[in-house]
Amino acid sequence: MIFPTTTAFYAAILGLIYAGLTGWVIAGRLTGSVLFGDGGQDALQRRIRSHGNFQEYVPLTLLLIALYEGSGGSHGWVQGLLIVLVIARILHPIGMFAPTNSPRQFACRGGGILATLAIMTIAAILLLLRVG
Repeated sequence: MIFPTTTAFYAAILGLIYAGLTGWVIAGRLTGSVLFGDGGQDALQRRIRSHGNFQEYVPLTLLLIALYEGSGGSHGWVQGLLIVLVIARILHPIGMFAPTNSPRQFACRGGGILATLAIMTIAAILLLLRVG
């Protein structure tokens, strides 16, 4: 097995994005004087869900890509999937604060999660084809 250097690099970038989202939630809690939950504040709920959505999808997606890369998978696929994943994870929280049913909401929030799901699915299929 090869060490997944490319995935490790992008995992570090995604780790910084996650730390930023965490700080964003903490700042929202401090500003709104909310110790637990969202305190009924819509903006804080959106921050929390942006953070949670990242936490729900990124680790498994990174693992699938790392396993694919470590098994000797195509560097082009690995690089492409990871670039799109970073872009998708930046777009998603932007879309969470877009006006309801606006083009920005559909493009950023919808596009971010759809791209993330597509990347996870493609990585899983590539891994299955590689090791199956």
